[in-house]
Amino acid sequence: MSGEDRQSQLAREHKERQAQRAEQAPPKTKRNALIGAVVAAVVVVGGLIAATTLLGGADAADPTAASPAPSDSTLAQLNPSPAPSGSVNPAKVTCSYKKDTSGSPAKKVGMPPSKPNMKLKTMTITTNHGDVVIDLLTAQSPCAVNSLAFLAGKNFYDNTKCHRLATPENSGLGLLQCGDPQAKADGKNPTDGQGSSGYVFDDELSAGVQYVPGVVAMANGGPNANGSQFWISLSNETTQLEPVYTPVGTVSKGMDILDKIFKGGWITNPADITGDGGSNAPKIPVIIKDVKLS
Repeated sequence: MSGEDRQSQLAREHKERQAQRAEQAPPKTKRNALIGAVVAAVVVVGGLIAATTLLGGADAADPTAASPAPSDSTLAQLNPSPAPSGSVNPAKVTCSYKKDTSGSPAKKVGMPPSKPNMKLKTMTITTNHGDVVIDLLTAQSPCAVNSLAFLAGKNFYDNTKCHRLATPENSGLGLLQCGDPQAKADGKNPTDGQGSSGYVFDDELSAGVQYVPGVVAMANGGPNANGSQFWISLSNETTQLEPVYTPVGTVSKGMDILDKIFKGGWITNPADITGDGGSNAPKIPVIIKDVKLS
C-alpha cells in the first residue's frame, strides 16, 4: 500500500470512528475527543472561530492576546492538583497493556511491565529550551506513569518534536501536545498526531480532575485508548474539559518555557488528515532531547 493510499485509509477510518462516537456519546462528551492522539476538535469561541479558520493555509494569528500560560509563581496560586480521593495499596497495583489495533503508525519498543514502580516522584523533560519538571501523580495514575517510565527508559521520546499547540483561537483551549515519535511538527506532515507506541492502556480517572494550567495528562484515541502522547494545559479554557483524560502530574518548573512557546503562536497544517487541527505545530519548535523519571 502506498503512503498516499495509507493516508486516505487513515482519514477514512478516522471519519468512521468519529461518526460512531457521535452516535454513542452524550453532547458534552463529543467535544472531549479533541485531545485524542488522532482527534483535535474545532470549537466556536465567542461565536467568532469556525472550522474554516483552522483549515486555512499559512501561519495563524499570534495567540498572545488570550489567556497566556501562567508563570511559576502564578501556577502555585492556582493549586492545580487533580489528585482523586481515596488511596492505593502499592502492593496490589498491577497494570495491563495491550496491542494497539487501530492501525496508527507506531514506534514499537515492547510493552511496560505489569508491576509499576510506585516510588517515582518526578519526570524531567529536557527540551531544546531547557528543562520542564513535572511532579508525578504516581499513586493516582500508576499505570500511566509506569508507561511513561518504560518509554523514557527505552529513549522513546528522545529527539521527538511536540507536534500540536492548541490555543483559545484555534481550538478553544490552551495546551502543548507531545509524544508522537513520527511527528515532524512542520505544519506540513499530514500524519502528525497519529503516531504512538504500539500499545494502549486503560484510563485512570477521577471526577475531581480539573485541567488547570500546569496539569499534565495523557492524550487518547477514545475511552481506554491511552498511548505515548501527553499534553500540558496552558490556559484556563482547558478547565472546560470533562475528566476523561488521565492526569499524570503538574508542572513544578519550566512554565516560563511553556509560556514562551504559547505566546509564539502556531502553524496551521492544511494537510492534517484528521481535518480538525490535530497537528497545528508551535511556531517555536519544541524538541524533546531526553525524558527521565525518578
